[in-house]
Amino acid sequence: MSDNAEMRAKVHAKVNVETRDGIALITVDNPPVNALSQEVREGLVHAIAVATGDPGARAVVLACVGRTFIAGADIKEFDGPPLRPFLSDVVTLFEASEKPVVAAIHGTALGGGFELALGCHYRVALMSAAVGLPEVTLGILPGAGGTQRLPRLIAAEAATEMITSGRRVPAREARDLGILDALFAGDRDTLIAEAKRFALEKADGPLPPPRLSERPARAPQEADFFARERARLAQKSRGQRSPLICLEAIEVACTKPFAAGIERERALFLDAKQSEQAAALRHAFFAERAVRRVPGVDRTTPTKEIARTAVIGAGTMGRGIAMALANAGLAVTLIEREEAALEAARETIAATYERARVKGRMSEEEAEACHARITPSLALDDAAGADLVIEAVFEDMAVKKEVFRVLGPLVGPETLLASNTSYLDIDQLAAMVEAPGRVLGLHFFSPAHVMRLLEVVRAARTSNETLASAMKIARRLGKVAVVAGNSDGFIGNRLLNAYRRQTDYLIEDGALPWEVDAALEDFGFAMGPFRVADLAGLDIGWANRKRLAAMRRPGERVVEIADRICEMGRFGQKTGAGWYRYEKGDRRGRPDAEIEALILEAARAKGIERRAIEGDEIRERCLFALVNEGARVLEEGVALRPLDIDMVYIHGYGFPAHKGG
Repeated sequence: MSDNAEMRAKVHAKVNVETRDGIALITVDNPPVNALSQEVREGLVHAIAVATGDPGARAVVLACVGRTFIAGADIKEFDGPPLRPFLSDVVTLFEASEKPVVAAIHGTALGGGFELALGCHYRVALMSAAVGLPEVTLGILPGAGGTQRLPRLIAAEAATEMITSGRRVPAREARDLGILDALFAGDRDTLIAEAKRFALEKADGPLPPPRLSERPARAPQEADFFARERARLAQKSRGQRSPLICLEAIEVACTKPFAAGIERERALFLDAKQSEQAAALRHAFFAERAVRRVPGVDRTTPTKEIARTAVIGAGTMGRGIAMALANAGLAVTLIEREEAALEAARETIAATYERARVKGRMSEEEAEACHARITPSLALDDAAGADLVIEAVFEDMAVKKEVFRVLGPLVGPETLLASNTSYLDIDQLAAMVEAPGRVLGLHFFSPAHVMRLLEVVRAARTSNETLASAMKIARRLGKVAVVAGNSDGFIGNRLLNAYRRQTDYLIEDGALPWEVDAALEDFGFAMGPFRVADLAGLDIGWANRKRLAAMRRPGERVVEIADRICEMGRFGQKTGAGWYRYEKGDRRGRPDAEIEALILEAARAKGIERRAIEGDEIRERCLFALVNEGARVLEEGVALRPLDIDMVYIHGYGFPAHKGG
């Protein structure tokens, strides 16, 4: 067949091959994300055989239709036995081609999709693309050669960071690291045209296609690198094994031949896949997707288009919410009553974006663009014209009611009105406006521009359209949105209150705050409860306790230590002191003798004989409190399903995902 001849072979329902002008174009079409199902793997095996056996094809380009390159494995196969052909065999077939094979990446190449791209001889991409190996977040490791090929392509230090974190690497960074051979601006059609030209250049070159399996690994510069990484990951992972398993496989890549490394990687993969931690992380993975399905809301439910937003209140939560909206590309008017408070918010927002730029989390252009979307204002009238208004003023029902009363006639009747209240009754706020169906709770977690959880509180009259719009905007913000019923504290704070009551009892009974925090952080929590309280601000809980004081049951045990701390003006990190004392720039805090003395005196005044409390008892008392309150929340219908409660605690309170929720 001549170079100009055409050949088209539909080798499989999900994979096509077309040869034209010397290029065999293999195209994967398995919507929505071109997952590597058994059907696709079979198609790829046939496709590479057709492409390499066609004398008219001088080079091969692998591409995908739709919105992305291959974004990973087929999640429907996660819990079943491995099915042939194995992905590792598919990758080997592509790598073995005597003709240059170029992966043309748009969207994301993740997991097995990126491993297949590593089996290709070259990788080109659109500037908007990203690559990554996120298997570590599922309690496993890349099982098709990813841990062996990547350290042969880029420095072991960079490969280790990518694989053990599971993060997505933007195309420009991937090119700079040496993962991508060329970047192109434009759309998918432009990418494929450029990939074909690139492939023909390589076909005309004097060198055979480069195979990563034949290269030596790019070992670390420092002899103790793996020992230091092992210690760092052991501390950071808080009991999750998969980062350490990934590190072991990378170390094998740097010290053993490729064949031995592949064998070890496979053994580690199979062992990890069968572990309790992997099962727990798979549960979290599927639960994160299941919470999107809400009774009464589906793809046919109409939603409101949201472009302009307003946030009322520029305190810690308000400015965090404003940044979350701005980071998602939305215009935000941030409204505050007092110039001093607004100026403080301006300074904090500017400093936050500057830190993101300095730490490489945002480019200078991105940071400037996000910052520019936030317009500070001292006039509530500037909320007029917004599609969504989020109230984030002080946690006081009278104050919030007044905000809603004024907002009602100020904004259009179609404007969505949301409260960021942590506890208060959304129905009472909805009663302050006409068309109460547009009112709901949007309970962000602090810091709002970082934390992934968003409780979407459905009040009695919240319409399905309002709920669907809120779930849609949550996805745009990158949040895990959980629908909660309108109960005091909703899901998260109801559970938190039960948990915190037990921690308060513990410090009266004999533990100290930092001992409780240490025991729960040893379990795997990202932060202990007293550190979390200092981060969120002790004044919020104080206001809520005062609100609920009249509703306490007779004889209920009340621990007043937190109230005494607030009366001292210690509200946590924002005041430099709470349960801990904070120096400038200190986020962890230091144990404070003043707090210890306060606790001892409070117990003595109540006649409590304190005793030593071990970590196991601390963990048991706190976790059982969570389990029991979770059962009540579920029974009352405040949470739709057990998985909703799991998502609240994993994404809102740092419960270890590898423990399953």
